[in-house]
Amino acid sequence: MTETAVVALEHITARRGVWMSLRRRVLFWLSAAILGVLALVSLLPTAIGGLFGQPDPRACNLRDSAKPPSAAHVFGTDLQGCDVYANVIHGTRTSLFIGLTATVIALAIAVVVGTVAAYYGGVADALISRLTDVFLGFPFILGAIIVLNSVGERTPLIVAVVLAVFSWPTLARLVRTSVRTVRRMDYVSAARAMGISHTRTLLTHVVPNALGPVLAITATMVGSIIVAESTLTFLGVGLRAPSISWGLQMANAQSYFGTSPHMLFFPALFLSVTVFALITLGDILRDALDPKGRRL
Repeated sequence: MTETAVVALEHITARRGVWMSLRRRVLFWLSAAILGVLALVSLLPTAIGGLFGQPDPRACNLRDSAKPPSAAHVFGTDLQGCDVYANVIHGTRTSLFIGLTATVIALAIAVVVGTVAAYYGGVADALISRLTDVFLGFPFILGAIIVLNSVGERTPLIVAVVLAVFSWPTLARLVRTSVRTVRRMDYVSAARAMGISHTRTLLTHVVPNALGPVLAITATMVGSIIVAESTLTFLGVGLRAPSISWGLQMANAQSYFGTSPHMLFFPALFLSVTVFALITLGDILRDALDPKGRRL
């Protein structure tokens, strides 16, 4: 059997071991079910919003201002008489978009930077490590506040990009550590001995095998990004109307929690459940990808 065939067999066996570990965990299926429902909600907000109450989050009636939950409005209404349920449903798309987009951008930067630093080493590693230290030394929320206060329009994409800029260093260090481990493997040494180019070795052998542990952390990061966006919006430096997000709803409802708690409770509930599912999924994936953490 050739070395390539042996490596392929090892990869298949490892994937099967990860799947067998995952499918036996109740929390994995619970988290996957929650995220599946949220994905469906974000893709079909109008259809799902119409199931209970008003499908249009901007169809408001001041005569229904701050009404508690009822048959007509299952989550109640906000100060402008808008349906809270419709706003929560439509806010799912924005919050998930920011979390996923920021994480994908941060992961892309981290893979490039961390791989170059770990694979080539030397001056490249030293320069990238110092650059990473500079970003890590700057407070995440403070940096995002300064940048967002200096931009004119705060769209979901701009907020996602800003959060990604301050999120990639942590992932870059994880990628660097993982690539350094993979670089010492026999199949990488064999690829070099066969005269395979560095680019092909990186794309075929190094990066795919180094991403496993990192991807487990990215699920947790999506939840952290969603919380960060909600925090910034709550502080008044994140999204602005007419955008709809859970953070914006909570920011608008904070002054009325004593008289109309439903305005804050439901978006906060959706936020908490989403972050719980993402963090739980990330923890389970991390344990499953670690041979010592698998339940055989």
